[in-house]
Amino acid sequence: MRDLKSQLMTGRMAEVALEYAAGARTPAEPRPASTVILLRDAPRPEVYLLRRQRTMAFAAGMTVFPGGRVDATDSTVADSWSGPSPEWFGERLGCSAETAAAYVAAAVRETFEESGVLLAGPSKDSVVGDTTGADWEADRVALETRELGFSEFLHRRGLVLRADLLGPWAHWITPEFEPKRYDTAFFVAALPEGQVTRDVTSESDQVTWIRPADAVSAVDAGEVLMLPPTYICCHELSQYDDVAAILAAAGEREIRAIMPTVRVDGDLAYLETT
Repeated sequence: MRDLKSQLMTGRMAEVALEYAAGARTPAEPRPASTVILLRDAPRPEVYLLRRQRTMAFAAGMTVFPGGRVDATDSTVADSWSGPSPEWFGERLGCSAETAAAYVAAAVRETFEESGVLLAGPSKDSVVGDTTGADWEADRVALETRELGFSEFLHRRGLVLRADLLGPWAHWITPEFEPKRYDTAFFVAALPEGQVTRDVTSESDQVTWIRPADAVSAVDAGEVLMLPPTYICCHELSQYDDVAAILAAAGEREIRAIMPTVRVDGDLAYLETT
């Protein structure tokens, strides 16, 4: 297993990091984003991963969890909310209630956009079933292209966002040397009964369900590329025997914002995570 605290950077990432360390780059402001670690027992926990298209401007070719940046409409779902309050999520993630609400809404929206899985239901005690129909796909595409706002989508279908199905897991901020930066909340969630993941998003070229330990091994063997947050989350999740244990652990974790830094040694650049 590779070092979880220090990673030698190569290629374009190393070049950019060295330029930043030399004072040639000004840090960009990180944008709020959300990521959801979808889980299922098979019989041990598996996670759902996507490989980003190699043409993407950020994390091209990287294997990631479903997720993306917060959209303006994500902060307008207060009247379609069920579960722990935005204040509760804010306390867990170290941010305001308004920001936390947007994180949660973005998490649910992006998961639907990128996997077809929807963590919402017609009531606080239910979750939608099969979402593979043509009408669901039309709404998913409209959300992905921003022709449809998330709040409008929930209202139109008479749904409430099931915030109780999400467990805060981590909080990562993209290093300052990266030209595109995100302030990202990570959540865990179990795949709802009756729903299936679908290879639908235009942002990825490959999807898979895999045991976290096997994902870590694939990265170590050089078969898969992952950013440190994804790799470390997979390593952490590999310690649990079932999804229920992961969801229970999410309620007890101490979450702090982690922003990797650059350490330069001669002409080498290392990404340091503390």
